[in-house]
Amino acid sequence: MAYVFGDNLYGRKLIKIPEPRFVVFYNGTDKMPEQSVLRLSDAYESKSEELDLELRIRFININPGYNEEMVEKSPTLYQYVKFVDIVRKYQQEMSFPEAVEKAIDECIKNGILAEFLRKNRAEVLRVSIFEYDEEEHMRQEREESRQEGFEEGEERINDLYDKLHELNREEDIWKAIKDVEHRKKLLEEFHLD
Repeated sequence: MAYVFGDNLYGRKLIKIPEPRFVVFYNGTDKMPEQSVLRLSDAYESKSEELDLELRIRFININPGYNEEMVEKSPTLYQYVKFVDIVRKYQQEMSFPEAVEKAIDECIKNGILAEFLRKNRAEVLRVSIFEYDEEEHMRQEREESRQEGFEEGEERINDLYDKLHELNREEDIWKAIKDVEHRKKLLEEFHLD
């Protein structure tokens, strides 16, 4: 905000500001595209034709094999990617906290983010380890997968009931509601399994 304080903040004159750009550097383990655009409106429950607020975020995958030319142009980003890669390597052999600790030591020794890691070791450990709750993450992942599976199953069942209704097979609908095995056979019959 210091950018606009020198100007008449309460005046009528438009105060010019730099154009904001939003970027997310992705280094997760899920397979993701090299680049894409995320939109805040994709999270809206419902959208009007003319949005009052839209936010576009450039999504850039920085995992090895993605956007390597861009990553290599930024020494800090390049070293960060190396740090994450080293943590993942150690994580295959030991717990996550131990992997982070060992990766910090190796990176300092090899000049990878060395000054930053020396100055901010405790912060890096806290953010990497203590704020990352693996059990909570896994619980959220399971819940999300369960919800997706439930929604997918509901959609298949609704499609089945629609098809049965179109064919005037009301008796099969009632039987499918009460009998799981009959429902499975009908899902197979209509190739919805």
